[in-house]
Amino acid sequence: VQLQASGGGLVRAGGSLRLSCVASASIFSINAIAWYRQAPGKQREAVARITHEGTTFYVDAVKGRFTISRDNAKNTVYLQMNSLKPEDTAVYYCNAIRSISPLFGWGQGTQVTVSS
Repeated sequence: VQLQASGGGLVRAGGSLRLSCVASASIFSINAIAWYRQAPGKQREAVARITHEGTTFYVDAVKGRFTISRDNAKNTVYLQMNSLKPEDTAVYYCNAIRSISPLFGWGQGTQVTVSS
């Protein structure tokens, strides 16, 4: 597995979680990393991405609530999720990207469940 996501769980609406994505050094050092999510019955969607230089992008649905960051020393990208809503419930995945296209296969992801 090239990238491994973790940190999901069950949280009430309004709560917070922090997801972690650990990548191999060879991947982390040259690629942007993105977080995706897939809710039941829906297509996988990208929610945030961060370049190697630290430039970030968010989809409107999470803007102001989610923060993506990276720790280059740990080859890790984080997704801090605050003010969670039931509609954030999904399996969350991370992947390296080139332009906006994922580069690798999908791992197991990490389940985030937000109860109302």
